[in-house]
Amino acid sequence: MAKNTTKKIKELKKEKPSKITNEELDRIQKVVNVINQAQNRIGMLHTNIHQLLHHVAGKEDELTLIQADLEKIYGTTDVNILDGTINYEQTN
Repeated sequence: MAKNTTKKIKELKKEKPSKITNEELDRIQKVVNVINQAQNRIGMLHTNIHQLLHHVAGKEDELTLIQADLEKIYGTTDVNILDGTINYEQTN
């Protein structure tokens, strides 16, 4: 009962609370932690995407070099990647 009495006295004196309740603080902290964890995961995903994009760009550069070699050797880069058949242009 003393807690309610103290609260009533403060209300009558129009004193404002100096802190939120422990329950309110706990709820806020839990939500902020979930947000922080999600933002951290998003950052990790962006880092992974960035690394993969660099990897793909490197492989595209490598493919360009291979195609240049094929062009020099066979006169074309049109190759079936399943069986290696060269698709030469049809001349009439």
